[in-house]
Amino acid sequence: MAGKDLCLFDIDGTLTLSRQPIDPKMLIFLFELQKRVDIGLVGGSDLEKIQEQMGDRNVEKAYQYVFAQNGLVAYKDGKLIGEESILEHMGEEKLQPFINFCLEYMSKLRLPAKRGNFVEFRSGLINICPVGRSCSQKEREEFAAYDEVHKIREKFIEAIQKKFPDLGLFYTIGGQISFDCFPTGWDKTFCLKHIDRDAYQNIHFFGDKTFPGGNDFELFSHEAVIGHTVTSPEDTMEQLNKMYFS
Repeated sequence: MAGKDLCLFDIDGTLTLSRQPIDPKMLIFLFELQKRVDIGLVGGSDLEKIQEQMGDRNVEKAYQYVFAQNGLVAYKDGKLIGEESILEHMGEEKLQPFINFCLEYMSKLRLPAKRGNFVEFRSGLINICPVGRSCSQKEREEFAAYDEVHKIREKFIEAIQKKFPDLGLFYTIGGQISFDCFPTGWDKTFCLKHIDRDAYQNIHFFGDKTFPGGNDFELFSHEAVIGHTVTSPEDTMEQLNKMYFS
């Protein structure tokens, strides 16, 4: 028989401000929430960045589920239960021309700032960052505002799709400064492969990028999930208070 609910959470913009450490108030709130539901984190970043952002070097042991890289690296009760490799799946012959094109495209962009680490190769996906992931918080915010007006990331994705129409990659915009590229089907719904749905009464997902093209959309709109759009960590807590503490 189905038991309690499982609440899955995006991290950036949902549990924390984008790429900022989690507020102690949110940590306390999650501790109390975990007495009533099981909790799973579904982040686009790798485990190290999730550990850093959640303020816990053993975050994979703190919650029932921790899904890094959109669920392509999966932990349950602190144990690694699944890991995918985009390199093994696609091969160097397909990936290298794609990476070369992205670097060439970014070399021609004029932005408020450019720093380092434009292409981050993770085990399950490739993260493309026009401003460079080593940018400062101020430069991050400047790019986010610039991108809001000039649609740098949207146009970049359109250019990739035109150049490589049959590559078999899917693209999602997440956070403030980058977008993820991964094989079709390797979006955040991948985490559901590791969850026993019959064990839960309901599976809820909370995310801020729930619009089409956002990296929360596929999981938010999945038939097995009750999706919730949030606008900030404070909004996340407010919605959960109404659901479980009122």
